[in-house]
Amino acid sequence: MIVNVFDGALIIDESLIEESKDIIERQVREYVEGKRTSFDLSFSFPSRALGQVLREMNEIPYGETKTYGEIAEKLDTAPVAIGKYCSQNPLPLIVPCHRVVGRNDIGGYQAGREVKRKLLELEQD
Repeated sequence: MIVNVFDGALIIDESLIEESKDIIERQVREYVEGKRTSFDLSFSFPSRALGQVLREMNEIPYGETKTYGEIAEKLDTAPVAIGKYCSQNPLPLIVPCHRVVGRNDIGGYQAGREVKRKLLELEQD
């Protein structure tokens, strides 16, 4: 499914989420409106390395960030690998890959760097 967030589009693999499309869309809307700081959705993680990275990202609290390097060090891999897995996140926003940033810049995002910047700003308000 595609959800629009701050003039950008995110592709969310709804097959990994137990709740209905309507519930997912409502929770995304509430998040973007600042009425929700986390998602109350039941979902499964992919297997292998991607799943490990997504689990680690899912632990980053609202309003905080980690660098690609910090996650890479914890998982004994390279920062560039973390960036690759972030780009493969099938549950963007729900599993907050937007909270993973570069040491010296914001880094990339599926819906674009401007959307990522706005999501990070939202979480700082």
